[in-house]
Amino acid sequence: MAYELSNKLVIGVASSAMFDLSESDKVFRTKGEEEYRKYQSSNINEPLGKGVSFSFVKRLLSLNNLSDKPDTDPLVEVILLSRNDPDTGLRVMNSIEHHNLSISRAIFMQGKSPYEYIPALSISLFLSGSSSDVREAIGMGYPAGHVMESTIIDEDDDDLRIAFDFDGVLADDESEAVMHKTGLPEFHEHETKNVLQPHNPGPLKEFLVKVSAIQKIEEAKKKIEPDYQNRLRVSVVTARNAPSHERALNTLKEWGVMANDAFFLGGVDKGLILGVLKPHIFFDDQSGHLSSTSSVAPSVHIPFGIKNTEGNKKEL
Repeated sequence: MAYELSNKLVIGVASSAMFDLSESDKVFRTKGEEEYRKYQSSNINEPLGKGVSFSFVKRLLSLNNLSDKPDTDPLVEVILLSRNDPDTGLRVMNSIEHHNLSISRAIFMQGKSPYEYIPALSISLFLSGSSSDVREAIGMGYPAGHVMESTIIDEDDDDLRIAFDFDGVLADDESEAVMHKTGLPEFHEHETKNVLQPHNPGPLKEFLVKVSAIQKIEEAKKKIEPDYQNRLRVSVVTARNAPSHERALNTLKEWGVMANDAFFLGGVDKGLILGVLKPHIFFDDQSGHLSSTSSVAPSVHIPFGIKNTEGNKKEL
């Protein structure tokens, strides 16, 4: 019987997002593919260092102990998607083993991004350090994010804090388009008029739904074990403010998901908030926001919607 992925939270991760590849990338850029292959072969047993999304991946996988059958029926699957060929990819697989990450599935495609396999593997989120790969994946309608050079947050605990922008990330860019074309007063008027109309899904809606399913498992566990402390925390950090906040909250409720925290900032610098919140990963569609947040938290660009096609003048 085939192993079923559709009922799990599946993440696809490029080695460029999970590990520090600065040295090997330098060899590839300066000396070419053949020397790169020799370098990887000679360092095959030298573990790669932790990259920007390493802590997020590690903590996500740790949630599998909430499953009744963590070894045979985990809640979370992480699949390595690599541009390496199988031989040069051995160092990555050895690094995964060294860091005790329960990742056993991988796709290696020499010189080609494997993002086309996202639907086949029921992947809800693809993370890569390659902005071009991510843009192509987003262009095909796949949920993908570019992991930027960022501050790494990794404490000695099992908590996982995930933070999302709303428009262009969880929801589509319909409202951002109104803001971009007409301005703030018209945007608020539009959102008030449509307050009971849920937003259409954005790139990471299904990822949030799968994350929320694990939150519900934690809530059920807490009813049986009152002393249990929830490890998974979801926050929405958006430049929306009143009165446009209500439609966003109604949309989350319609989707059957819950945010533990919601920050409606009305243009306040998101970096100030994330510096206190300290999420292990933050998703935003606007590079202007990420230039601030990347100095305080692992930051991921979702290159979706009008803000990534017509500039970034008015921000949500």
